[in-house]
Amino acid sequence: MSDSDRWRELGQQLRVDSIRASAVTKSGHPTSSMSAADLVAVLADRYLTYDFDRPDDPRNDHLVFSKGHASPLLYSLYKAAGAVTDDELLTFRKLGSRLEGHPTPVIPWVDVATGSLGQGLPIGVGIALAGKKLDRLPYRVWVLCGDSELAEGSMWEAFEHSSFYELDNLVAILDINRLGQTGETMHGWDLDLYARRAEAFGWHTITIDGHDVEAIDRAYAEALETSGRPTAIVAKTMKGKGAESVENKPGAHGKALDDPEIAIAELGGERDLRIEVRRPDHDAEPHRFETGPLELPTYEVGSEVATRKAYGEALAALGSADGLVVALDGEVSNSTYSEIFREAHPERYLEMYIAEQQMIAAAVGLQVRGWRPFSSTFAAFLTRAYDFIRMAAVSRASMALCGSHAGVSIGEDGPSQMALEDLASLRAVGGSTVLYPCDGNQTAKLVAAMAELDGISYLRTTRAATPVLYGPDEDFPVGGSKVVRSSDADDVAIVGAGITVREALEAADALAEDGINARVIDAYSVKPIDAETLHAAAEATGGRIVTVEDHWPEGGLGEAVLAAFADVEERPRVKLLAVQGMPTSATPDELLREAGIDADAIAAAARTLVGTPVAR
Repeated sequence: MSDSDRWRELGQQLRVDSIRASAVTKSGHPTSSMSAADLVAVLADRYLTYDFDRPDDPRNDHLVFSKGHASPLLYSLYKAAGAVTDDELLTFRKLGSRLEGHPTPVIPWVDVATGSLGQGLPIGVGIALAGKKLDRLPYRVWVLCGDSELAEGSMWEAFEHSSFYELDNLVAILDINRLGQTGETMHGWDLDLYARRAEAFGWHTITIDGHDVEAIDRAYAEALETSGRPTAIVAKTMKGKGAESVENKPGAHGKALDDPEIAIAELGGERDLRIEVRRPDHDAEPHRFETGPLELPTYEVGSEVATRKAYGEALAALGSADGLVVALDGEVSNSTYSEIFREAHPERYLEMYIAEQQMIAAAVGLQVRGWRPFSSTFAAFLTRAYDFIRMAAVSRASMALCGSHAGVSIGEDGPSQMALEDLASLRAVGGSTVLYPCDGNQTAKLVAAMAELDGISYLRTTRAATPVLYGPDEDFPVGGSKVVRSSDADDVAIVGAGITVREALEAADALAEDGINARVIDAYSVKPIDAETLHAAAEATGGRIVTVEDHWPEGGLGEAVLAAFADVEERPRVKLLAVQGMPTSATPDELLREAGIDADAIAAAARTLVGTPVAR
């Protein structure tokens, strides 16, 4: 059998198996799989370099299905490669099966979860950056993209960044099958338009018939020979190719075929072709950077330092001790202070410009290869990338985020720059850690801790310089808190974090003048929250707690504290102070006062609680 005949037969097998897998639970996206079957057949049989027995081999290529709904095609490829059995293929979408509706890394050969369209190519940029800039290995990144997702802005962030970084190890395979979920895509089969757009972003483009296996072969060969820029293969395909009932017909998206047996017969019946995917044939090892001992920055108690600057200094120190640490920034590094890392470790700093979706996607791609990315920008701008953060959790990704300039305490810049929902949004991410330090030494210790955390970790930093409360030898375990002030006869507990800790201490001084003893708790770990310390404070104060945060009341520190008491029989009375109305431009002190979260407001709330009888 010639190569071309084998590829045609393999393409038909991938179509048949996609139909069969979807027929089991009568759900899935077989028609989207059928359009790209020939593209995947040629790629897997001749060009992909991958050892299925060693999925963590750093020399492997990476295959990312940006159109993750075409998972039946991916799983059918795994069967053809001998990685899964036919029996397992037919567990698709069943409870307990690792072959989920959209691929996730519970499967060892899947790098990232992609079911949210517009993410696979940006993540592929991150993996390709790791190959070119960090690992310095010749593996390639192949990304299968759908045409519907080309309407997403994140795709064009990816096109621009991959060209800027000259990622000639990245190949985007654009499956232009014309039909989206509800009808024709914006540009249908206008392949020249797609090609011109990619070319305008600096890509090498090749336009082909996506069902002509010889043309596909030539396109992949040309992509391998292209240097200095990424390649986009723009392939005209038919959705549901080969099955008369669904081929190139609207209304078939996301549906199993009504008569799978008829379609399978049209495609020539079941086959059991096996392919030997080429294994890496070079001995190169990933590049590693020189490291030394960890020497975190230290700050003198009583001095003042902005936690955002402590973040930058600590990150640079961490980079000197851990060669896997990489910093990314959204073109605000002179405000987040990640520029300190850039100056110390320029080879491990990646500028993502004002493209927050690409920044987070690149971080996800970098951690696929074992790097430890720290991404920073203004906390308010992380909202643009929230879907990428959410999907990073689905990918079981481990990466650190830093959001600076949070809350009304930033001052005159006004509400467009004030993150007031970041604690809530990051707390809601599955398996996340949310940290909010109040001083420089605490920040430095938490930055170091983040490098060891699994999952998504988030550090909220403050624009203004704040007093250093803790010595450099203090420890700040994740999930802990610090009781900054207490006595044997406390009347009320004040729980703050970040900028509000200093306000809480000032309020405690004012309360002491009234004969009221206030326990002050620095809840620097917002998630996980230190429930034990909170329970002890409630017991000691007769159930009187004031929480204060530079954040909306929904989902932030106050509600984290309330959640810590959800299962207790006698709940304390909690007075939640937070930003209630839309702020404006003013000085930080004016805005804290206007929001009702300054020392005076805290003291007033505490007096109200102390004046209210509460059963001990």
